[in-house]
Amino acid sequence: MRLAPVPSLPDIRLYLAHPGSGLQRLLEPDDESAAGPQPPYWAYAWAGGAVLARYVLDRPSIVAGKRVLDLGAGSGLVGIAAAKAGAREVIAAEIDRNGVVALRLNAEANDVAIHICDEGVTAGPPPAVDLVLAGDVFYAQDVGQRMIPFLDRCLSDGIEVLVGDPGRAWLPRSRLRLLGEYQVPDVGGNGGAEPKPSGVFAFVAEG
Repeated sequence: MRLAPVPSLPDIRLYLAHPGSGLQRLLEPDDESAAGPQPPYWAYAWAGGAVLARYVLDRPSIVAGKRVLDLGAGSGLVGIAAAKAGAREVIAAEIDRNGVVALRLNAEANDVAIHICDEGVTAGPPPAVDLVLAGDVFYAQDVGQRMIPFLDRCLSDGIEVLVGDPGRAWLPRSRLRLLGEYQVPDVGGNGGAEPKPSGVFAFVAEG
């Protein structure tokens, strides 16, 4: 892994994968799919996280003084942006053991304090936060189906939810209100490094 500025977010540096990283040896058997081994998501700046981080940095009042949950944090990009923008507390929810290590290193590299929650949060009640930032959490149908009930519980508790996504297939569009759009690279393996339009949405109550 190499510590490098994030494309479209030069103020944030992450330990990112490169051709010589050899990350395939870290894959678990469950990471195999019909398409073959999938790249560790915490080793890349995915478009949904990148657009959400950009949005937060451009509008720091969204997070300033608030308790923020970075849901499915991966590399920690969104949580790092929230901390830099003045969040009172950032909780990063990440259950992958290698992702937890990467997240901790990335927080240290950006000189921000982030509390890492390495247990699943979506099955129970929401933590005591004011805002949930969910970057690229609708990349697969089963994952999205687990997320929506949790996000609904957040709304019921008065917690605002923002979603960042480049328009993946399982995005629940009927539950989203577009707030902003940026051109960011989707370097996570799905779209190459070319910039593509990605949106920030408010997750809203059904009906």
